[in-house]
Amino acid sequence: MANTKCSLLVVDDEPYILATLSSLLSAEFEVVTADSAEAAQALFGQREIDVVLTDQRMPRLSGTQLLEWVRQHHPRTVRLLMTGFAELEEAVEAINRAQVFRYLFKPWRGEELLEVLHSAARTFLLERSNEQLLNELRTLNLELEQRVQQRTRELEEANHELEQKNKMLEKLALTDPLTALPNRRAMDRLAERELRRRDRYPSPLAVGLIDVDHFKKINCDYLLPGGDKVLVDLARCLVGSLRTVDLMGRIGGEEFLVIAPETDMAGAMVLGERIRSTVESTVFVYKEHKIPVTVSLGFAVAEGNVVADYEQMKHIAAAALAEAKVKGRNRAILHSLTPRPFEQAG
Repeated sequence: MANTKCSLLVVDDEPYILATLSSLLSAEFEVVTADSAEAAQALFGQREIDVVLTDQRMPRLSGTQLLEWVRQHHPRTVRLLMTGFAELEEAVEAINRAQVFRYLFKPWRGEELLEVLHSAARTFLLERSNEQLLNELRTLNLELEQRVQQRTRELEEANHELEQKNKMLEKLALTDPLTALPNRRAMDRLAERELRRRDRYPSPLAVGLIDVDHFKKINCDYLLPGGDKVLVDLARCLVGSLRTVDLMGRIGGEEFLVIAPETDMAGAMVLGERIRSTVESTVFVYKEHKIPVTVSLGFAVAEGNVVADYEQMKHIAAAALAEAKVKGRNRAILHSLTPRPFEQAG
């Protein structure tokens, strides 16, 4: 950090958050606050802002809309977005539309927040220093060439750091933030890749949908933190039930998807029963409360000589899952892409 404080605009419609952040950050930043996107836009008209940190959920204009406006009208300002809702699509939208420097979740940790803001301030100061150097290039001579070489090395380091951050953002766009499993988008890509491989080397394939039984009751009894704890522990349990070649992801809410290459009806029956029984026998605990958890499974199985596509297999797996629910839950139903269904009761 440079000795001169960077100016930091904090935008949030909750007064206590503005007060908390102002107290936390004022020692290292010149902090100004705004309780709405409109008030923040007015401040940009009055003074220079180096870094802006805004909440996503606000009345009228969202944080993404504000940062998109900042990008268009004040492109040198480093843009940060924070939210209390871990919605990956919002993060991707903010990255694409507002080109945010970082996406933070509430509640924040003080050390992590300061580290991110330090990095943002360094980026701003680096860019400002670059502009100053370019102005000096118009007047300096041989000494200037040495400075250019030094600056080139600094820019290479900055570009390397940016590349690492881009890789991290790409990974974020394909990862479920709660369970750290692949998300729906990632699983769709993995399934399409497996089906393309299967086109070249015909082999059986099973695609399964897994749904937590009576999950709404778990959320009702233990609230959302309890439900989230169950999902995190369940994700570990499900992954532990798989072979190394199998793929598992969370595709929404309490629903998971498994892709099992080289798996025929008999193999899918064994896999489905292993997953079902492992979940049923696992002890899930939240705040010293034991929570009984079971799952229902629906599998679509394509034998090696059957032509199949991903949408078809998802549809058949969804129908099998619905049948498992109707027949009492805590069971695996297997449907072949041929007309022969197979049931494995729980």
